[in-house]
Amino acid sequence: MTSEEVRMRAATWLKRHDPDYSALRRAGRAAIVMPLLFAFGGLVLHDPQVATFAAFGSFAMLLLVDFTGPLVERVQAQLALAVVGAVLVCLGTLASRPVWLSAVAMAVVAFAVLFAGSVSSVTASASTSLLLAFILPVTLPGTVASLGPRLLGWGIAAAVAVVAIVALWPAPAREPLRGPAVDACRALAARLRAEAAAMLRAGNPELAAERDRAIGEADAAVDALHTAFLRTPYRPTGLSTSARTIVRLVDELNWLNSVIAQFDHVRIPNAATPGPVHVAAFEVKSTAAAVLEEGAALLARHGGDPAALERALALLVEARTGVEAATMALPVAADPDGRHRVADDIVTALDPGFRAQELAQAVETVAGNIALTARAERRSWWQRALGRQPGDLAGPVAVAAERASGFIGWNSVWLRNSIRGAIALGLAVLLANLTGVQHSFWVVLGTLSVLRSNALSTGQTVLRGVVGTAVGVLLGAAAMVAIGDNRIVIWFLLPLAILVAGIAPAAISFAAGQAAFTILLVLLFNLIAPSGWTVGLIRIEDIALGCAVSLVVGLLFWPRGAAASLRQALAEAYRESIRYLAATVAFGLGRCEMTAADQPEPRQQALRAAAAARRLDDAFRTYLGERGAKQRPLAEVSASVGGVAGVRLASDAILDLWRRQEIAGEERASARRSLEASVERLDGWYGQLATSLVAREPLPEPVPADPADRHRLADVVADDLGDGTGHIVARAVRIIWTGDYLDVVRRLESVIVGPVHALGDDLAAGRRVSGGDRAG
Repeated sequence: MTSEEVRMRAATWLKRHDPDYSALRRAGRAAIVMPLLFAFGGLVLHDPQVATFAAFGSFAMLLLVDFTGPLVERVQAQLALAVVGAVLVCLGTLASRPVWLSAVAMAVVAFAVLFAGSVSSVTASASTSLLLAFILPVTLPGTVASLGPRLLGWGIAAAVAVVAIVALWPAPAREPLRGPAVDACRALAARLRAEAAAMLRAGNPELAAERDRAIGEADAAVDALHTAFLRTPYRPTGLSTSARTIVRLVDELNWLNSVIAQFDHVRIPNAATPGPVHVAAFEVKSTAAAVLEEGAALLARHGGDPAALERALALLVEARTGVEAATMALPVAADPDGRHRVADDIVTALDPGFRAQELAQAVETVAGNIALTARAERRSWWQRALGRQPGDLAGPVAVAAERASGFIGWNSVWLRNSIRGAIALGLAVLLANLTGVQHSFWVVLGTLSVLRSNALSTGQTVLRGVVGTAVGVLLGAAAMVAIGDNRIVIWFLLPLAILVAGIAPAAISFAAGQAAFTILLVLLFNLIAPSGWTVGLIRIEDIALGCAVSLVVGLLFWPRGAAASLRQALAEAYRESIRYLAATVAFGLGRCEMTAADQPEPRQQALRAAAAARRLDDAFRTYLGERGAKQRPLAEVSASVGGVAGVRLASDAILDLWRRQEIAGEERASARRSLEASVERLDGWYGQLATSLVAREPLPEPVPADPADRHRLADVVADDLGDGTGHIVARAVRIIWTGDYLDVVRRLESVIVGPVHALGDDLAAGRRVSGGDRAG
């Protein structure tokens, strides 16, 4: 095999295991920077503390974290990491003695750092780097006099790290959701146009084939967006305005796809002479496609001008208003056979209008978030510094507090993992100090590296960690025997060891990463204080001690991990979502009464529903990341989780529907009783679902559609259908459309129960979810 063939095979292997070269990029930077800083601190400044903190600081800021987003945001995140890390270096140094203080301080800082990740994926991704910034000084006893050299080393590493991410193989802007969201918007726009063309020219086989192709592409694009959302270990959203608005698009575009599918079921009674409502409804479909196309174009570029999107959005609002006008222009003629049939006919005639306004509302929501994203990115530096937000969005501090408060609860997986990590790291520091091991920070790093969310995963990771370390010791010992005391060769091998240690965990395995990191430490510590291959034996002892701490803590604190919490989180999310739904219906009915002016929008219920959804998302991600031989397809479990978003977005739509209703002066008690009865049935079913999930009891069967419900709703608004001129009044239309939204939530029951049954079997058997996904 020639050298060229070897090179090509190596490149192919690396491309397969590290597709975007992110691991290679991080490792390459560290391989250049870390030896240089270590040499500068040790050989130029002759200060071991500067050398140690510069080397491990560059390791923390170049290898252990990889921020995403535009370059400016990555630099800002890197600077924030440097500042917070410097504070932790100071705290760790001052708390390094006495022993009890170091252990308590480690536990407190670990909990704060780990729990802070709940507010932002940026913070979560930097948690290991931040913990290392505290672990290193707290396990290396120091005094106030030590702060200067340690901060100097950390500061040098931080400055060089910022330069490195800008100048050394800068990564392209990596935003896991933005590209897939653009593709989904374009595919949904194409689907709308293809469906409209096929529907208006029914029987044309070419248009029907084009429609089917567009439907398949739209489904695939929405699936790809949801897959990208679930692929990240943390919910991919930060505290920046654009990050918050883009992450909303995941559920909204999935919901929009299902809305479009329902609109496709609307048929024109007479294609040659469609009625005014059908004409207006298809105008909504056409303008909605244009809005999505403009939204995709705007989202594809950073800081674009949202003017074109807002013009298209204004046309969609106008088309939506046209649908309502056409609907209310429907005649309400007297019927000699009685009002029941007239009311039924009117309710049936309202269906195209409902589907059109449902589509318009969903597209307006998507476009509104895209426009907010663009306006947020167009803010000046001064506006950002002052915290000025586009629209009515809350500031980062308020959002952080809201998110963190949503994870305060004994059933929160994030809170449990934070407590477990804090206890483990605190015990590791205490045990390392009491046993007097030579390199106590290896004990703490070993604890940190193998602790997982359940005992099974922790035990398996412990085994791989110890085996990997042992292999690294053998290889390092062989290298040191061959090298002897030749420091020049060690300096030559150090960058190569850093490169391999950076690539191995991502491209090969955790065990390979531990082996490579052990070889790196053998070389590094032989430069600090030559001791030959025996330093590897010390590392095995320390890593084994740290792994034992993790294993004990994993067995004692929530050993079943997220599997036991996923049911509870799912139950809570459905309870809170149904409460929000009931509150929006109550708000809408209140708009029919004089007391509506005193009735605020159900903001608190919306916030609680959103918080419960975030806890569910955390439990779901943790569950998917846990090890074990699970075999259920991800599609089944994902559908049960996706149903929560469906209930919440239906509630948002009802709220938006009634915001545009002028306050009336008469109470409609019969309409209230009818809609409240529907809400009570939904509340009862979803409440039973939640109870059954927690108690592991048989789940309720979906409630079939009751044709009498539609008749009853028609009857109770029959007196309110006419406005005295023979046309329907807006209030009656909104009451009926609210009932339609409630029926949408009822239909979700059949989507949810099958996957939840599968989830119940899966959790009982303790098997792993794998495969493709499809949210219901």
